[in-house]
Amino acid sequence: MYEKTSTAGYQDRADTVRLLTAAFSADPLIRWLFPSESSRQRFLPDYFSAIFDHPKATAYLGGERVAASIWLTLRPGESPFPERDAESADLQLPSSTRLLSLGEELAQRHPTGHAHQYLACLGVSPYAQGTGIGSALLRHGGARTDALGIGTYLEASSARSRALYLRHGFADLGPPIELDHDGPTLWPMWRAPHTP
Repeated sequence: MYEKTSTAGYQDRADTVRLLTAAFSADPLIRWLFPSESSRQRFLPDYFSAIFDHPKATAYLGGERVAASIWLTLRPGESPFPERDAESADLQLPSSTRLLSLGEELAQRHPTGHAHQYLACLGVSPYAQGTGIGSALLRHGGARTDALGIGTYLEASSARSRALYLRHGFADLGPPIELDHDGPTLWPMWRAPHTP
């Protein structure tokens, strides 16, 4: 049941966003960005919708729609973070300062020298966490990047997720990111393509 992985099309957008919102509601980074439960419920759907709608994004659903991941395929020199414009400098979110700070930190550390996949998010419904579905999505993504001969980059937002990624061939890429304003630690990680 948990090895089943399918591409999420636009018709799956609402399910994907709902699933990621539930999966990340207790994540340390998300709780720092959106401290109250009401702010998470209000803003997380827009946050994950923006990632789903990214022009370089491909989303996948795992198991019986109990997990989702969004991967961005990036060319050399390409960043997943759009340049800030006048609108983004005037965000009307309670956490806009933290979002802008996070974006700047992530952009500084993101590798841009070669083509790669960026695992923007991978989340599992709270009731299905620890069942292997996250591992199944990682194996699926790893097989795709191996076939393309490119690596994968991500930022782990908890010690638990970092441990999962280490088990799947990722390694730390430089020192951890320590966010301002008492933010959580993030671990930039890289998985080189594996050859058969």
